[in-house]
Amino acid sequence: MLRWPYSNTAGMFPLENRGNVWLPINLREARNLRRMAIKSDRWIREMAQTQEMISPFCEKQMREGVISYGLSSYGYDLRVADEFKIFTNVNSAIVDPKRFDERSFVSIRADSIMVPPNSFALARSVEYFKIPRDVLTICVGKSTYARCGIIVNVTPFEPEWEGFVTLEISNTTPLPAKIYANEGLCQILFFQGDEICEVSYKDKAGKYQNQTGIVLPKL
Repeated sequence: MLRWPYSNTAGMFPLENRGNVWLPINLREARNLRRMAIKSDRWIREMAQTQEMISPFCEKQMREGVISYGLSSYGYDLRVADEFKIFTNVNSAIVDPKRFDERSFVSIRADSIMVPPNSFALARSVEYFKIPRDVLTICVGKSTYARCGIIVNVTPFEPEWEGFVTLEISNTTPLPAKIYANEGLCQILFFQGDEICEVSYKDKAGKYQNQTGIVLPKL
């Protein structure tokens, strides 16, 4: 924990609590105390425009007549594309992550779909992401869908992962739920680590690297 400021003839210094005593530490040490922080709209815009972190990139929130998408204060609301795989139990008795049967899904391309009651669908993002080596992302749902009992689950984008995002959309209600293509679905938050990781997702040749469509479970 740091406390500012402390000053002497050499300039301004932060204070650090060491054994219940506040002691000054030099600025070089202070610079090395960077903590993981959520990134702002300015950083997201710069990374999208100079590093192609998000493509295509919408640098403002689009709201008129649609479920909002685009850049927000501390995140980015991605859009769901018009490609969906809706779960069906017609051809399978169980769901096995190690031996997933592709016949458990019905593929649909449409401007909107209906997710059956207490079921789910897979989709993909409109945007292609390239995550920097010192960044990890977390996905959270949008309130418009959440208040209708529609839950979106996406695992973190690991350092140096890239690709279109496979999205899992769960309908927790006893009624069919409508999902709109090319509109906002969830928000991505970007966290920058305090140091560069030793091994990135790219380094370990992750099985979901460079995915281009809706990717089913892999072992």
